[in-house]
Amino acid sequence: QSKAEYRIRRDTVISRLRLIPGVVDSLRPDLKDPALKVPHMGWNSLRILRDDLARKVRPAFIATGAMSDPYNPYESEAELTRGGLKLLDQYGFGAAVATKSARITRDLDVLKRIQSHSPVLCKITVTSCDDELCRKLEPYPSVTSERMEAVRILSGAGIFTGLLLMPVLPFLEDSLDNLLGIVRLGAENGARFIYPAFGVTLRQNQREYFYDQLEKRFPGENLARRYQEKYGSSYVCRARNAKILGEAFRRACRKEGILYSMTEIIKAYRAPYDPVQTSLF
Repeated sequence: QSKAEYRIRRDTVISRLRLIPGVVDSLRPDLKDPALKVPHMGWNSLRILRDDLARKVRPAFIATGAMSDPYNPYESEAELTRGGLKLLDQYGFGAAVATKSARITRDLDVLKRIQSHSPVLCKITVTSCDDELCRKLEPYPSVTSERMEAVRILSGAGIFTGLLLMPVLPFLEDSLDNLLGIVRLGAENGARFIYPAFGVTLRQNQREYFYDQLEKRFPGENLARRYQEKYGSSYVCRARNAKILGEAFRRACRKEGILYSMTEIIKAYRAPYDPVQTSLF
C-alpha cells in the first residue's frame, strides 16, 4: 500500500454510515461518546497527498473508500475527495472509489478527465434491493434506488462502474429474492460487475453494538438471539445457504453479462490501458 493510498484513506472523514460500527469502535471501545468518534477532518490531507504524488517516479492506481466513505455528508462542503481526485488527475494517477453515496456523480467531470489517461473504477455498495430495508440498515447514505441511479449515470458516461454486494447480513439480506433483485437492478442500470461476499464479519466490540441495533431496528424478530445461536463468537458469519446463493448469483450474472470474478473485473477495467494484457487475452 503506497503512502498516498494510506493517507487518502486515513485523512478522509471517518463516518459510521452502516448498521455495523466502524473500525474506530473496535480499536477504541473506551470512546463512548459518538462525538469523539466522528467526524474528524484531515484538512492537510490534500497537501500531504500532493507532496506524495509529486515524489512518485511513475503514476500508479490509488484506491479510497475501504475504511470510511469518501462521499459522506461532510464531503458536500469539504470537497476533500474532489480535491484528491483532481490531484490524481493532475499527476496522472488512476482511481478506484468505493462508496454508498450518490454524491459521487458530482465528480463525474473529474473522473472522466482521469479516465482519459488512467483507469477509473467506481464501486457502489448495494446489499438490499429494497429501499425500506436499506433505510433501516443504513439511515444516512443514499438508498438503493439512488445508488442505482448513480450507477446508471456513471456507466452511461463510460465510467467502469459496478456494485459491491457486501456485507450480506444473515437473516436480513441473504435471500434469493434479494440477491437476484440486486443483479436485476444492476443489469437495468448498466453495472459492469457485481463483487459479492455472502456474510458479515464481526469483531467482539462490534458484536455488542450490532446486536443492540438489531433489537432496536427490528423489534420482535429476535435477531440477536438467532445470531448468537448460529454464530456464537465467530468472526465470520456466513450467509445461510451461502453455496446455493452463490451458485444462483453467478448464474444470474452470467445470464446478464455481468462480471463477478475479481480476476475478470481487474482485466476488464485495465484492458484499455494495458496493450500487453489486451493482446494476451
